Amino acid sequence: MKHFITAIILTAFLTSCNSSDKTTTTTEASDTTASTTESTPKAPNKNLQPIDTDEALIATALMAVPEAGRANCKIIGYNMAGEFVTLKEGGNEFIVLADDPKKDGFSAACYHKDLEPFMARGRALKAEGKKHNDIFDIREAEMTAGDLTIPPGATLHIYYGAKTLYNAETSKVDGAQLRYVVYMPWATAESTGLPANPVAPNHPWIMNPGTHRAHIMISPLAEDATE
Repeated sequence: MKHFITAIILTAFLTSCNSSDKTTTTTEASDTTASTTESTPKAPNKNLQPIDTDEALIATALMAVPEAGRANCKIIGYNMAGEFVTLKEGGNEFIVLADDPKKDGFSAACYHKDLEPFMARGRALKAEGKKHNDIFDIREAEMTAGDLTIPPGATLHIYYGAKTLYNAETSKVDGAQLRYVVYMPWATAESTGLPANPVAPNHPWIMNPGTHRAHIMISPLAEDATE
């Protein structure tokens, strides 16, 4: 009987200890979660502003340019008045097409100056009312005839995103990211060893293979560019 009573007391003691430990562990986990939850939301960025001036168009367009080339690059595009103009003069190898403020989202593109005849031809055909497929076919014929050229390896840097607010201190557009296009006219999957379709995010692949507009696509993984 004495052993039986002792066993009951010991069992009660162990049960009390286990219950106490579980309560403590649960409480600590709850505290940690609460702390994490409270620190996760980002405060609204008061530096974000609409891109609504020519100066803002210039500042955000420069984000498409390799940093070393920003000071002396040329920027063209539509100003806030809707006129296609030179927004900034420059003399190095880069030409930048600023975002069109009348279109949804954001897109600025930087390219080597030797690509300008090809780019300008596309803009001219579009201004004539030609559709995408027509522009492709016309430039294909002109490239085949030798009337238009794309220097192999010439690169297009595209800075793009769905939002149109930017950080006035850094000039970065909220949520925007870079994508790269390396032109390789007439190249194919066989001649480059690259796949004709992306096999995974962040992997290079060849687009429009076998045509004048064949190019290597490089799309870095998306990241939160909000500051």
